[in-house]
Amino acid sequence: MKTFIIAEIGINHNGDIEIAKKLIDGAIFCGADAVKFQKRTIEMVYSKEELDRSRESPWGTTVREQKNGLELGKEEYDEIHKYCRRKGIEWFASAWDIVSYEFLRQYDLKYNKIASPMLTHRELLEMVAEEKKYTFISTGMSNLEEIKKAVKIFIDRECQFELLHCNSKYPMKDEDANLRVIPSLKKLFKCKVGYSGHEVGLITTCAAVAIGATSVERHITLDRAMYGSDQAASIEVMGFYKLVRYIRTIESALGDGKKVVSLEEQKVKDKLRKIDTL
Repeated sequence: MKTFIIAEIGINHNGDIEIAKKLIDGAIFCGADAVKFQKRTIEMVYSKEELDRSRESPWGTTVREQKNGLELGKEEYDEIHKYCRRKGIEWFASAWDIVSYEFLRQYDLKYNKIASPMLTHRELLEMVAEEKKYTFISTGMSNLEEIKKAVKIFIDRECQFELLHCNSKYPMKDEDANLRVIPSLKKLFKCKVGYSGHEVGLITTCAAVAIGATSVERHITLDRAMYGSDQAASIEVMGFYKLVRYIRTIESALGDGKKVVSLEEQKVKDKLRKIDTL
């Protein structure tokens, strides 16, 4: 089965539509199946105290200025929508609040995404599930009981979903990946389970595919040294290109699990096996 590969642009565009387009182009070059963004209504996601806090950024000296600087508005999302349609790649976004979710609905996207911090936001989950679009649900920072409650919302509303195993540390150490959770979640919830990775390298994501991840989500960036909290846990375009190639090779190498003698192996058998007394 082909792994669904998501290039997570997130906020790595730094509020610049031209950088966003370059990242979309990079994802297409790499062979990703979709690109994903993040949408927030700043005043709903963060408290006034947090927004008033001092923080140096390219946009000013407060958290509010930094968060607003990273957000794209309707004009930019209209352009992203047209650009992705023209380029032939799916796009979607994780909404971090109700207003952002309602904003995204105008684009009639194929997929929805529940970000890890939103997994316990019942009202948001119910609204997304009622739309009945295929939904990726990240499980970072969540215990099994929380995941069960979220899954029940989607099952009750007959909305197709896919869990994403995730550790929400940015960047994440490879030894914290705990990839065996992937088959455990599959067995427990009887659903597809993908992997949302925040590690620096590629090998852990490849291992996730080998152990059964049905989708992969990794952050993509033009340059890991760019400004931004997610850049260090992201993959530059040529690294993402390698990752997609590795994943497709793993898929091919996994085969169908049936033990047979291949045609090429039969030629070797005819040459080397001289004694057959079984």
